[in-house]
Amino acid sequence: MASPFRETTIVIGAPRSGTNMLRDVLTRLPDLGTWPCDEIPYIWRHGNVSVPHDEFSRGMARPEVRHSIRRRFKRLARSQGIGHVVEKTCANSLRVEFVHEVVPDAKFVVIVRDGVDAALSASRRWTAPFDLGYTMRKVRFVPPTDAPRYALQYARNRLRQLTASDDRLATWGPVFEGMQEAARTHTVEELSMLQWKRCVDRTDEALPTIPDDQVIRLSYETFVREPRKELERVTSFLGVPATDAEIEAAVRDVSARNVGKGRDRVDEGTRARLVALASETLARHGYAIE
Repeated sequence: MASPFRETTIVIGAPRSGTNMLRDVLTRLPDLGTWPCDEIPYIWRHGNVSVPHDEFSRGMARPEVRHSIRRRFKRLARSQGIGHVVEKTCANSLRVEFVHEVVPDAKFVVIVRDGVDAALSASRRWTAPFDLGYTMRKVRFVPPTDAPRYALQYARNRLRQLTASDDRLATWGPVFEGMQEAARTHTVEELSMLQWKRCVDRTDEALPTIPDDQVIRLSYETFVREPRKELERVTSFLGVPATDAEIEAAVRDVSARNVGKGRDRVDEGTRARLVALASETLARHGYAIE
């Protein structure tokens, strides 16, 4: 018998900050599940698809928007026979208040990673080759009325990559206000750093508007170094029962091998430029700015 849908957990984090890892760990536990694709940006944007960025305000969660998104969550839970949906879409880090308005009872699990490591990892995605399978898994969640707009957007994005000397997509990941302008004057590494900064800053600004008992904060570096301890902390916060064996199995693939990888692989000048773009945000979260 299918479990009644009762819980939603929203994983919040900038791109390449461990959000995929965290979602995958959580959904290895009994009665927790997620979408059969990486993210569902099209579902979150339905009703606001004409907005050129992802920084949605709380007021943009109109009744019809809330209804549309909640219906998709219920449908997912019913199709998988689960009671607890775990959702991860990185662009939600730019619109936490909007998400809270849509799913006011959700728990928010917020993860932050060193911005230099995250940005340098993200920068490689801007020039990644086309992956048909990955694209098709996401396309199935495009609302039919929005499909023409996304088809045109996708064509322009790929055309830019094919014709540009730097092989870079026109956009990738969460779109912050002014990102297109920033792309004209910054390298892809710098643009990724600005993207990280804006995602983290907007999340930090929004979290005080959400009740404390609905939010837990995690450090990527601490989680990958002490995965069992950190997952136990998260499951306790979520009220998810899990045995020692289930916890152990859920974190079996977690590794700390990527901690510091970005900082270590770039020259001092590049590292200094990236840090300068987000020094206040880095320092606020305890990351080195020297």
